[in-house]
Amino acid sequence: MKGKTVIVGSASKPGRYAQKAAAMLAERAFEFVPLGIQEGEVLGREILDINDEPKIEEVDTITLYINPTRQKAHYQYFLSLNPKRIVFNPGTENQEFKQMAEKAGIECQEACTLVMLSVGNY
Repeated sequence: MKGKTVIVGSASKPGRYAQKAAAMLAERAFEFVPLGIQEGEVLGREILDINDEPKIEEVDTITLYINPTRQKAHYQYFLSLNPKRIVFNPGTENQEFKQMAEKAGIECQEACTLVMLSVGNY
């Protein structure tokens, strides 16, 4: 199993980018944890409620699918997960949070998780 990815903004609706990311991660043997505000499942895994700030161990990557306004309430929680990197997918770019994360020693990438997985540089 490869490093664990927390998918922030997960929802059980098919066709959402977070859903597509989960499918691609699973296909490539990456462990993932769906995190969001809606109840439901993603590929048989329960979506954890972001507002409960669940403890998630050994996080390699946080990939964001929520806009910067919604990220703000969760900055400290995301940092507390001690990810090695945070991927800001298109539309989630956030200079304020990026600076906080980099200051904490976390690698930040403004990129598309789907493209990174497709070309093999995830």
